[in-house]
Amino acid sequence: MKLWNLVWILLCASASGSEEEETFSLSDLSIASALALTSEIPQEAAILELEQRGQKRILFGNDMEKLEEEVIRICRLLRVRADRRALRRKAVEKARAEKEYIELRSGRPPMFWIPLRVHAVWEKMEVKLACTVLASPPPQVTWYKNGVRIDPRLAPAGKYKIKNKFGMLTLHISRCSMEDSAEYSVEVKNQYGEAYSFATVLVRKYYGMESGFDSEIYRSESIIADFAFPLKPLFSREKEPFTLSCYFSSDLLEHQRDITWFRDGELLQNSECRELKYQDREASLTVSCAYKEDEGFYTIRVPSLDGYKEQTTYVFVKDAAAETAGAPGSPLNLKCHDVNKDCLILSWVAPSDNGGSPILGYYIERCVAGSEDWVPCNDKPVKTCRYPVLGLAEGQTYQFRVKAVNKEGISHPSKASDPVTTYDPSNDKRVTVIPYDEGRTIEIFQDDLEGHIKIPLPPTNVHASEVREDYVALAWDEPDPRGREPLNYYVEKLIVGSNSWQMVNLDMPVNSPRFALFDLVKGKSYCFRVRSANKYGISEPSLPSEPVTAGAKLATLPPPSQVLAFRDTKTSVVLQWDKLENGLEPLGYYIYCRETGTEEWQTVNNKPVTCNEFTVPGLQPGKEYVFCVKSVNEAGLSESSPETNPIVVRPAIACPSAPHGFVLLNCGKADMTIGWKPPKRKGGTKILGYFLDQHDTSELDWHEVNIQPIPQRVYTVSNLEEGHVYEFRGRAMNMAGVGEVSEPSDLFKCEEWTMPEPGISHRLIPEATLGSTVVHRSRVRGMETNK
Repeated sequence: MKLWNLVWILLCASASGSEEEETFSLSDLSIASALALTSEIPQEAAILELEQRGQKRILFGNDMEKLEEEVIRICRLLRVRADRRALRRKAVEKARAEKEYIELRSGRPPMFWIPLRVHAVWEKMEVKLACTVLASPPPQVTWYKNGVRIDPRLAPAGKYKIKNKFGMLTLHISRCSMEDSAEYSVEVKNQYGEAYSFATVLVRKYYGMESGFDSEIYRSESIIADFAFPLKPLFSREKEPFTLSCYFSSDLLEHQRDITWFRDGELLQNSECRELKYQDREASLTVSCAYKEDEGFYTIRVPSLDGYKEQTTYVFVKDAAAETAGAPGSPLNLKCHDVNKDCLILSWVAPSDNGGSPILGYYIERCVAGSEDWVPCNDKPVKTCRYPVLGLAEGQTYQFRVKAVNKEGISHPSKASDPVTTYDPSNDKRVTVIPYDEGRTIEIFQDDLEGHIKIPLPPTNVHASEVREDYVALAWDEPDPRGREPLNYYVEKLIVGSNSWQMVNLDMPVNSPRFALFDLVKGKSYCFRVRSANKYGISEPSLPSEPVTAGAKLATLPPPSQVLAFRDTKTSVVLQWDKLENGLEPLGYYIYCRETGTEEWQTVNNKPVTCNEFTVPGLQPGKEYVFCVKSVNEAGLSESSPETNPIVVRPAIACPSAPHGFVLLNCGKADMTIGWKPPKRKGGTKILGYFLDQHDTSELDWHEVNIQPIPQRVYTVSNLEEGHVYEFRGRAMNMAGVGEVSEPSDLFKCEEWTMPEPGISHRLIPEATLGSTVVHRSRVRGMETNK
């Protein structure tokens, strides 16, 4: 503003040039001010320059023009400066608003990216609890010990150190004592929410080796129950009960009693035919009436300190004795698909045992759930393991079972399927549910929107959904709009090459957009069309389907190309085979075995396994067996795979486990005599020797002690340095190779033992063993005495 006033003064001074005074005129002062502004020199210096000139400035002519130009230049300069300041203010304001918007938009409640974890430390050691948190804006952090806030100012100096750097939260506890064993938690909170993380710190106390316990934690770990014995395979028979039991080394703690059982990865629960219980260090699973569906891998899972422990075994369920000699085994795994108002599709798995002759087909039976009145669904045997069941009542609940048949007879019926209720699956699509007002809903039915339709429209998209050797299954879409009245459907067929359409179901109208046709001429092609009908009339026919050739036989899968057998234990063999080529996915595999010298194949599993490796238990030790595998699909069983090479059932040879229990037997100035215990697992053959390593605690690397294996479990290590501390480790060797390395031994100091010689034995008490006397010998100073 002062600059603009200066410009105004300059303009006024230019009009007062007629005054004649001895002193400086206003124009002179104005020119001095303008000079000071334009030339960036003090105004006093400009006035001094005018005094030295000693003359009055009278502006006229060229001087006035120059002054005006100078004023214009100053005005432009002032405008540029003002614009720049305004733009700067606007930019700063916009940046501030953008920053606030970004902060507001990026705001999020706290979340622990890496939570706290449990720590166990020895007394007088330090521990650091750390976690990573994500939050915007940065949250407030509070640490707690057993629910009480931690204030480092109230604790001893240096006891707690709390840091928060770039979302990394740490709590450092120095010189831990038994009182520091507690549950620690951290709370993070900002304006959008809060989060918590918890961890337990367990401080162990050393009591000394003579106490029998290495630490306080050992006492608690010693009472945590573990599996007493491994689970063994169980063999049962169809229609008979079985119990799978697991025993523990001690009583389960309260948190360990949440025992879970699984079959083939599926969680098992108590039911009418299954009981799970735990009592007296025994967890058991009892099935009152076994079926082949109960066969599989059973796993028991028990909680532990570091998660859970589990064991797995396989339960075999053999076929029940056939009523007719040579009859096949019963089918299994019945399932219902594509359930509609009056039909569904039933599938099952072929049995592993065909009774010695090929299976000719299957008979299907149904009953109303809760009754035992079984009604046959087919007159002729079905050749594949899939069949459409028609003529069901809407809203009724059914159960199904299947029997296999060969030339010798009919099998036992399969386990009944789970109850299934017929319904109209399109009802869900014709109802729109709109939620409102905290849990309330509005239902809008499509029937109310379509209005009254008398003569229905024809169906659309008529096609063959399944083509099997025994039947052709048709499917189509309902007319749109359908109308309020219920619809029935009539199916027509046409042999390709003729012009005669024939009504297929005149006596049995269809209520669902599904239908199956049987007894079609094999090898001929058919087209199909459908009419919809209601109480007002019948529609025009739909567009015909694509030609369908009846009688296409579903082929069985090829068997695995290669099956290998390996030794496992004295009663089991491990089998491995390749997956099927070209991406073929079977329902599973059946395994068969026979003893060499015999012709009768025995089924190993009666429920298909989906894996490519299986352990066959229950074999006779020392016997020689061969094995083969078959693939399973809806068409049945494949041919047998090539037989494996004969294999004798013997324990597999493997590398031994590590030796353990290293002790110091004698010590000199530069040598130590070390002893140890043999491996717990010898690998199925005798131990040929041991290799030792030594480690000086003053160095970083381990060094070999011997190059040739040591046949005994005692060895003297020489060339040691007196006063140094050493530790040792070892490996065992057998015919299979060198086993895993052991854990390092305790620390032994190399210093000569100088204990005094023992004195004469005294107060020896003879043992009485069945009237005979026992000779006690004591060696004292090289002399042997008998007592």
